[in-house]
Amino acid sequence: MTVRGTIVDIPTADGTADAYLTHPDDGRPHPGVLLYQDAFGLRPHLKAMADRIAEAGYAVLVPNAYYRKGRAPLVELPELIDVEQCDEIYAQLGPLLIGVTAPEVAARDADAYLAWFDGSPLVQDGPIGVTGYCLGAFLVLRTAVSHPDRVAAAACFHGGHLATDRPDSPHLDAQRITAEVYFGHADQDDSMPPEQIARLDEALTAAGVRHKAEVYEGAGHGFTQADTTRYDAVGDARHWAALFDLLKRTLSA
Repeated sequence: MTVRGTIVDIPTADGTADAYLTHPDDGRPHPGVLLYQDAFGLRPHLKAMADRIAEAGYAVLVPNAYYRKGRAPLVELPELIDVEQCDEIYAQLGPLLIGVTAPEVAARDADAYLAWFDGSPLVQDGPIGVTGYCLGAFLVLRTAVSHPDRVAAAACFHGGHLATDRPDSPHLDAQRITAEVYFGHADQDDSMPPEQIARLDEALTAAGVRHKAEVYEGAGHGFTQADTTRYDAVGDARHWAALFDLLKRTLSA
């Protein structure tokens, strides 16, 4: 399926968010999918991932989560990001990450993205799907919590710190989630150790949330990101199969 991608500007409560929109080039509305970035931000690889989802019949929006600091790209990245040798990049990302995942901030941003979906003739009325990676997995849960009436599918891949001891940890709001949720955890990920995976599963089960959590053996944090040295082709292929299965089951493309 041929898709068309473009940059759009989305008015928010805190400014204007630039975002990448891609959709089937057939003139018809399609179910909306939000794709939340990892820490490295909106870049060609994420646009390619969004295009792949759009080819399956969805209108996909990839917001620049750092829009309060400026338009993407805010950090210059190499074609292949060496995750073990990028201290300078991490130093630049640090100030951008502050506050992005706070519950009230994430909810305000999601308000704006869903309002944009509502006003777009390219997006079908009804429930949406949300998928996210690393930082984006955190934002997926925040969106599922703050918009239970809209989010039917929520997919989180190699997310970190999703079930901590902090009073604002997202797992504590599990009872507000009505979406079906999928987690693709990496088994070599210090940001999401086994005890957090278990705590997250317990919270979702207690809240009656339809969910499935799988631990990808041999995968490290960031395994879906083909423009980094953490990329794992086997884990990535598994992620695509799980994501498309979830979207097909919960949304009408």
